[in-house]
Amino acid sequence: MAGTMNFERARFNMVEQQVRPWEVLDGRVLDALTEIHRENFVPDQYRQLAFADLSIPLGHGESMLKPVVEGRVLQALMVQPEDEVLEIGTGSGFVSACLARLARQVVSLEINPELAAAARVRIAAAGIGNCQILTQDVFEYRPTQTFDAIAVTGAMSALPQDWIRWLKPAGRMFVIVGESPAMQALLLTRQSQEFTEQRSLFETDLAYLTGAAPQPRFKF
Repeated sequence: MAGTMNFERARFNMVEQQVRPWEVLDGRVLDALTEIHRENFVPDQYRQLAFADLSIPLGHGESMLKPVVEGRVLQALMVQPEDEVLEIGTGSGFVSACLARLARQVVSLEINPELAAAARVRIAAAGIGNCQILTQDVFEYRPTQTFDAIAVTGAMSALPQDWIRWLKPAGRMFVIVGESPAMQALLLTRQSQEFTEQRSLFETDLAYLTGAAPQPRFKF
């Protein structure tokens, strides 16, 4: 039918022309981005933009990451098939689905009940059974386990040190910290109780997680 988008071709182009040139070369990550149908995770009115190089609004002040950033997140965390992963900020559920494709188990936190409910439906429709989505404010979250990897999908003005203790030894955390317009994407690796290695990956500019924006500066 005229005007119908070829999603298979668009998905292939997204991976080959956007994600791979941005130094995402991990075969398992590229397979996940190919096999999880991104068009099924975007709001219906933006379905034709599912593979565009832009952030797609989800409502409630949230948006999907650009595909290139999603690819970098997934690659940086080096998720293994036996890993247990925490995602902070479910959003559409697309990154959650990709993490679940790579890991043994995913727990994803979403503060907005409507977004969490919609993501659960999309995850179930994709046939994914190893991803649990909790309607939860991360700043009130008290995990009962530690994780091999943590993906923080919204920006932070500063990272709470408690979160480092949610990682297993050698666990990895992807987080974006700083202030707009020049935020740093960081990979933190927990080497010991006292020491966490930090590596800067790239600069970007994202919306803050709810409750994670910098405090306003008062001028007198």
